[in-house]
Amino acid sequence: MASTFFRFKKFIIHQDRCGMKLSTDAVLLGALASYTTPQKILDIGTGTGAIALMLAQRYPYATIEAVEIDKEAFDQASENAALSPWNDYINIFHRSFQEHAQESIGAFNLIVSNPPYFPDHIKSQDQQRNLALHNDALPFTELIDGVSKLLAPSGQFWVILPERQMVDLEYLAVSKNLFPQEKVAIHNHPSGRVLRVIQAFGYHQAIFKERRLYIRDEKRNYSYEYKALLKDFLLDF
Repeated sequence: MASTFFRFKKFIIHQDRCGMKLSTDAVLLGALASYTTPQKILDIGTGTGAIALMLAQRYPYATIEAVEIDKEAFDQASENAALSPWNDYINIFHRSFQEHAQESIGAFNLIVSNPPYFPDHIKSQDQQRNLALHNDALPFTELIDGVSKLLAPSGQFWVILPERQMVDLEYLAVSKNLFPQEKVAIHNHPSGRVLRVIQAFGYHQAIFKERRLYIRDEKRNYSYEYKALLKDFLLDF
C-alpha cells in the first residue's frame, strides 16, 4: 500500500485523497523550474500541492496561485498548504485551468505544470486517476492558450513531459510565440534512455540551454547532481 504522506525537510505532503501520488516528476520540476525573482507564480494542476510548496520554499516572497480541478485533490492540497510555513502566500483554486486563465488577474513571472498527457491511453475504473493522467480535461492546445494569456512578457513557463509529448507541446508553444529557452533531459542513469524532459518556454528567443540530468550514476547510486539538486528538500539527502 502506498504511503498516505511524504515528509519533506520543511513540510509534509498528505496524499491519500489524490488520484496521482507524489512522483519524481513533480519533485524534479519543483526543484528545477526557476526565475530570478518571481513575484507571482502559477502551478497548473497542483495535485498534492508539492510543487507549489517547493516553489514557496525556494521563493518565500512570491505569491503563488495553484489550480486543481479535482475536488478531493484540491481539498488535500489546501490542507497541505495550510500546514506549511507558507500558507499566507499560497492560494489554491478549485476550478479548471481554462476557467482560471479567463478569470485570473495579472501576469505571472513563473508558470509551472506537470500536466496529464495520455490522450488515447486505455483508462482504468478509477475516475480520479483518469483525470490526473489523461488530458481530456486539459488538451495541450488549451494549456498553451492559457499560458500565453497569463505569462508575463519576460516570464517563463516550465513543464515536464515524456520526450514524445514534449515535441507536440513545443510545436504548439512556438505557434503562440513561446520559444524553448532551456531543456533538461532526465535519465535514470548514464546509459539509460530519456525518461522525461523538463523544458522552459518564454517570449524571447534567448540562447537555448540544454543539459542532461542523471538520477543515478554508473554504480546505480544517486548521482551527485541529483542529491545536490534535492538536498534542501528530501530527508535522504
